[in-house]
Amino acid sequence: MARQERAEVTRSAIIDGAARAFDHGGFSGTSLSDIVKEAGVTKGALYFHFASKEDLAQAVIDEQFSIWDTMRDIDRPGVQTVIDLVHGMARQLQESVRVRAGIRLVIEQSNVSGVSAEPYAKWIELIRNCLAQAQGRGDVRPEVDVDHAANLIVGCWTGLQLSSQVLAGRRDLSERTTQMWQMLLPGLVPVRRLGRFVVTGGEQPALEDRTVPMSA
Repeated sequence: MARQERAEVTRSAIIDGAARAFDHGGFSGTSLSDIVKEAGVTKGALYFHFASKEDLAQAVIDEQFSIWDTMRDIDRPGVQTVIDLVHGMARQLQESVRVRAGIRLVIEQSNVSGVSAEPYAKWIELIRNCLAQAQGRGDVRPEVDVDHAANLIVGCWTGLQLSSQVLAGRRDLSERTTQMWQMLLPGLVPVRRLGRFVVTGGEQPALEDRTVPMSA
């Protein structure tokens, strides 16, 4: 294996180990020794890639939003894009320790110097842009302020995933996410266009407009 490839494998192993350690113990409850043990690397290897525990935490935080990279492949982002991406975040939170650890770190460290709110700001901006494009096509009500709507969606889902964690260990997160969209979508989308969107996530078949199902 080439040196650069080995370095990438080691870096990825360190991030995975850090994510497992942070997911278990949080930022303050995790030491660099814990991360070294979880990652199966030496401290020298860890320090080659990351200068501190804070740097590692930021790397894990950045990982949780990698799902938004799929935006680059979408020709006409809009309402369904936002629904699908939030559902994707829900699945990632259930399946990926990197995402779970990143969410925990942001919550725990949101007021600590050096921890950036930039990922969430980008999340809000991406949703705002999707809604703005949808509004231009008539898929979002003209009276809706897309900035306020984007902040509301992120705030609602952030609280929702926290309550799902506390009450059900996030086992019901996909269902709760669907319920959120069932509540929010009628306030965002004109009635005549509700049938174009699938609140459970996924592509909508080419059917005539119909009222979106309000139970799932």
